[in-house]
Amino acid sequence: IGDMGGASLLRLAAAMVLTGLVSPPVAVAARATPPLPVLPIPTAAQLAWQRREVIMFFHFGMNTFTDSELGTGEEDPALFGPAALNASQWMDAAAAAGASLAILVAKHHDGFCLWPSAYTAHSVRASPWHSGAGDVVRKFAAAARARGVDTGLYLSPWDLHDQRYGREVAYNEYYLAQLHELLSRYGSLSEIWFDGHKEENATNMTYHFQEWFQTVRQLQSSSIIFSDAGPDVRWVGNEDGFVGTTCWSTVNRSMITIGATGIENYLNNGDPWGTDWVPPECDVTIRPGWFWHKSETAKTLSQLLDIYYTSVGRNCVLLLNAPPNATGLVEDADIARLREFRAAVTRIFGTDLAEGSTARASSERGSDFAAGNVLDGRDDTYWAPTSEDEYWVELRRPARARARAFNVVRIQEHVALGQRVERHEVYVDGMAVARGTTVGHKRLHRLVRPVVGRTVKIWFAARRGPPLVSAVGLHLDPFEANRA
Repeated sequence: IGDMGGASLLRLAAAMVLTGLVSPPVAVAARATPPLPVLPIPTAAQLAWQRREVIMFFHFGMNTFTDSELGTGEEDPALFGPAALNASQWMDAAAAAGASLAILVAKHHDGFCLWPSAYTAHSVRASPWHSGAGDVVRKFAAAARARGVDTGLYLSPWDLHDQRYGREVAYNEYYLAQLHELLSRYGSLSEIWFDGHKEENATNMTYHFQEWFQTVRQLQSSSIIFSDAGPDVRWVGNEDGFVGTTCWSTVNRSMITIGATGIENYLNNGDPWGTDWVPPECDVTIRPGWFWHKSETAKTLSQLLDIYYTSVGRNCVLLLNAPPNATGLVEDADIARLREFRAAVTRIFGTDLAEGSTARASSERGSDFAAGNVLDGRDDTYWAPTSEDEYWVELRRPARARARAFNVVRIQEHVALGQRVERHEVYVDGMAVARGTTVGHKRLHRLVRPVVGRTVKIWFAARRGPPLVSAVGLHLDPFEANRA
């Protein structure tokens, strides 16, 4: 062979292919690449937080024993005496609501600390509870850990008790020392809650939020940080548990001053041109008050479902407060209502009436980004179109499902690559049944009445780049007819 010329070698190779001694090269089609993101995009921690959807808040402290919502800071620690405190029962409440994260108010505005802080005498250490040796935060964190519930803490910046409040350096050092105690004593913490709330006539005080945030990053690097301006999660601008019909996960943090007034609408709507990914958290209490009051009762199921639709169903996480009573237990009636609420959500969304449907779309970027991905129930797959002037995805329901009515349409974007949809419309058999603006992690449309239909089409009328859709679902809400 060494004496053969180039032409001879080519003839030999051709002969080997023809006789089957070797196989010709097989062309392999290249996979379509994912589209570029539309910035900003969430971190992995922010994505995991958004998928929680419902989390719990527990307001418990001196106000529980004084029948107050806002203390004075002058309360006697001897008043704190929860004879039957059982943090495991609090986790029963969290489990009843289907929550994977529970946040405790470790210190409210009255300054009383639910852990034996070394930096103040105004704490459980000075109370008769467990002869001054108790620690509510420790019990809370241990109970959560035992139930597989993640833990979060709120440490109020406004402090009506401590005499250092108003002295910028001294108080910020005090606050940071207490924050350090909480971040280093109680294991892994998944969310740290900050706010800038204080009454209009309160003592003037400048908070060193950046020092506080960086301390959280140092000691609890995986924790989500909440405040008006994030950096990870923002306040929604109200305490009623709802966001506007337009809700962007993006804002410009430089435009937000924590604790300032006049920013509520910006926080509620977000900013389509925002440079920071800071999704909203909707905080609301199951009762009229944030703390327990004997005269109050829980919201109705209808009210809680309304809150779910206008928070989770509009691209938010719902933070639902259930205040323990003066004995240290969440009321049985409140737990029953939370269980009823979770059962209702499961009944509505546990069955997807789009199951068995086929999907088609205006275009598909490739087989990995097919329209059928909106029906596979996975977070990591999505429909992606090619670049064009019109974008839509359509479900065609199987014959056996056409007679099954639905009154809720669920749409979810693949927000890992940014939030894109600005305006969309929903059609059933060519008839418009719903219109909306943003989608984000989840958008739930409650229809005026149950409908049946062969086709359900989502038209994306305006968007920031080609829409990426991870899910479209159809559901029947049997409670809708009873809505007030």
